[in-house]
Amino acid sequence: MWYPVTEKFLFAIMATMALLLLLPATSLKAQKVNVRIEGIRSDKGRIMIGVFKDSDSYLKEEPFVNKIFEKKSVTDGGLSGSFSLEPGVYGLCLLDDENGNGKMEYNFLGMPKEGFGFSDYYHSGIKKPKFDSFSFTIKKDETMNIIIRIRYIL
Repeated sequence: MWYPVTEKFLFAIMATMALLLLLPATSLKAQKVNVRIEGIRSDKGRIMIGVFKDSDSYLKEEPFVNKIFEKKSVTDGGLSGSFSLEPGVYGLCLLDDENGNGKMEYNFLGMPKEGFGFSDYYHSGIKKPKFDSFSFTIKKDETMNIIIRIRYIL
C-alpha cells in the first residue's frame, strides 16, 4: 500500500541524514588515550577507571565517565587498553574491583582492601591525593600515554 509523504516525514529523513554526516566530524574531536596498568595482583574481578574533569567532581567522587577493563588479558601483572577523550584536562582514578561489586571495599579501620591508582602518579600517602597531582591535559591531535601503577595496602 502506498502512503503519502508528509513534510514531517521529509524533515525527519533530512535531520537523520544530517546527523549521520556529522558523526564522523564529531569523532575527529576525540583524542586517543592509551593506558598501561601495572602491578595487578590477581585476575579476579575487573579494572574500573573513573575519568574526572576537575577537582570538584573528583572530591564528590562523580566521574565524567567510567571505563571498565576485564582482566582476561592480564599478563605478568599488566594490562593495556585505550579509549578516546575530547581535548581538555582530566584525571584518571583506578579501582582494582576484585570482588566485582563496583565500589572500593574498606576494612574496619577505613583502609582500602582493593587496589587503587592514579594517572601517571603513584600515591604513597594515606590521605586522598589532590586532583592536580594526577591530572593531565590532552590537546587536539595528541595521543596520551598514561601509566597507572596500582597500590595495595592490604
